[in-house]
Amino acid sequence: MKNSERFLAAFNRITFTLRKIVKAKEFMPFYRLVDFAKKKSPLVRKYEDELRSFADLRNVIVHYRVSEDFVIAEPHTQVVERIEYIDELLARPGLVGQVFRKKVVAFQTSDSLKDVLDIIQERKYTQFPVYEGRDFQGLITTVGITNWLADVANQKILVYDMPTIKEILNYEKKRVNYKFVSRNLTVYHAKELYKESVEKGKRYDALLITEHGKPHQKLIGIITPLDLMKVH
Repeated sequence: MKNSERFLAAFNRITFTLRKIVKAKEFMPFYRLVDFAKKKSPLVRKYEDELRSFADLRNVIVHYRVSEDFVIAEPHTQVVERIEYIDELLARPGLVGQVFRKKVVAFQTSDSLKDVLDIIQERKYTQFPVYEGRDFQGLITTVGITNWLADVANQKILVYDMPTIKEILNYEKKRVNYKFVSRNLTVYHAKELYKESVEKGKRYDALLITEHGKPHQKLIGIITPLDLMKVH
């Protein structure tokens, strides 16, 4: 298959995907599809400039074809591979329930802080969901633990027993430092959620994954800022 044929096939698939994103029922020019789709898809926003460049190249190939067997602009292999890569991303974006599915270390409010410290030392984790029975209570972080330590030091309190995790939760400056998300959320939408929270000055310490993004559902994964930094 010629590069131009591969390019046009990928372009047509992208057009179909964009129509699905915007739920277009009538014909819509490609540039307008991009305009509407970028409002709904962080991936389209990310690759907007390239998508528009692909449309320009597509127009040259289609409208200036010299004959059935010869086109005026035969795309370079790197260009073809790039459009095929973006086509695959748009059609099958990674879902957080697939990429970040894992057994989450969670604690009960009655557990001791020592249990958390042991996990921090052993696994280097820094965020821990906390439950009371099956009811979600909040997210404990190393920041909350540090705040507790600072309070103890400032007040010169002698600590004979480790506090419970319920006590440490009171030292989390932002009690809502998390957000529950559906397992079907795309990785790129998750990245957008973090970005928006930072812009609003309320950065999430973790996104907690359940079936439909409900707190009462079983926790099936967790996403930290460090996790999303690895997503390109």
